[in-house]
Amino acid sequence: MRTLRISSALLLCAGLAACGDNPGEQALYGGSAGFLGALVLDSNPVVGAAAGAAGNLLYCKLERNCR
Repeated sequence: MRTLRISSALLLCAGLAACGDNPGEQALYGGSAGFLGALVLDSNPVVGAAAGAAGNLLYCKLERNCR
């Protein structure tokens, strides 16, 4: 059961993770994915949203493909 929840969360995050046109959109998309992932994993959604927002901002800064 735990494997199903983890794989569902990863699939959800992969589907929602995207670079936005500006840092505000990037933080919003990443935060949303982190929030929903934390809910699926029955974890703290505030920490999940913060980690998702920071992770997506960092990803978009390191990957030059994003605007």
